[in-house]
Amino acid sequence: MEIYHLERDWKALCITAESFPEGVLPAHQKLHSIIPFSDDRKYFGISRPIQDGTIIYKAGAELLSEDKYEQASLESFIIKAGTYISITIQNYMEDIPAIGKAFEKLLSDPRIDPQGACIEWYLNNKKVQCMIRLDAKYSQFL
Repeated sequence: MEIYHLERDWKALCITAESFPEGVLPAHQKLHSIIPFSDDRKYFGISRPIQDGTIIYKAGAELLSEDKYEQASLESFIIKAGTYISITIQNYMEDIPAIGKAFEKLLSDPRIDPQGACIEWYLNNKKVQCMIRLDAKYSQFL
């Protein structure tokens, strides 16, 4: 595991998947039909369980200051600044289950923020950084 310090909040525009994991790819496809791919923008997968254990998944793209997208059709989500534990996966498209395995490992850490989310930060078309924010009371020691 690696430590990653996010210095400021990241604002994202999102599409919620209709189901998990089946709806993940369609959510990303719908997002990219509204916000075309750009090397200047960060892209995310954001997930967290709800009370019944169901996973809510959102495909997200960083909101840039010059964006003029119709936000009424998109949700917003704030990826909070703080200290994250992370695992980077190379060639993730060749092993999609590696993302789930990475989050299983990260979720076993007792220091994670119980109000946090699992963040997939797509660094490029081959590499994804799987991240979970640590509870602030542990961040000061890292």
